[in-house]
Amino acid sequence: MVYSIVIALLIAYFLGNLNGAVCMSLLKHDDVRSHGSGNAGLTNYIRNFGRASALLVVAIDMGKAVLACEAGRLIMTPYDMATEGTALGALGVLLGHIFPVLLGFKGGKGILSGVTVALMLDWRLGLLVFGIFLVAYMLTHYVSLGSVLSAGSFGPLYALVHPDAGVVPIAVGFFLSAMIVWMHRENIKRLLKGEERKTTLFGFISRNKK
Repeated sequence: MVYSIVIALLIAYFLGNLNGAVCMSLLKHDDVRSHGSGNAGLTNYIRNFGRASALLVVAIDMGKAVLACEAGRLIMTPYDMATEGTALGALGVLLGHIFPVLLGFKGGKGILSGVTVALMLDWRLGLLVFGIFLVAYMLTHYVSLGSVLSAGSFGPLYALVHPDAGVVPIAVGFFLSAMIVWMHRENIKRLLKGEERKTTLFGFISRNKK
């Protein structure tokens, strides 16, 4: 079983290295990480490359998370640990996205993939945390605030709704929440100082208005 766990984590991790924003910007003979905030994520991609190919960024980052969770589930199902396998896939793909060895450990902050693994672990909670993001974003136009609130809520909500899920899924839920919030630590500092940049995501128009 140990080998299966390692294989599930490795498959998920290297799937996580497939970063949508980096892949699409490289197709344009550029690197999203050399622009704007330097982050390999959707918001920075949209600000610097526009909306024409943004949906492909979304498809890559969400698709790899689905594949990683499904791979983990299939690998661990013979041990009657399907939920644990999904959680291992979620852990691996987020680690690969945020700390990708194939990209010099310069990845994204894990929001798109994070929402997707939340949907894979419990689609109802996934929709709920996505709703938290939307409400926070629509009220403030701070992508980072919506991201922090939605990511930070998933671990506690999962533990509350699934108290009998087992140690691995609950621990993974809390860890992923904490990791994504930590990745937004600079955004949190700017939010507290009133210096964070607002973005009109759905219109794909950057704004500096505070």
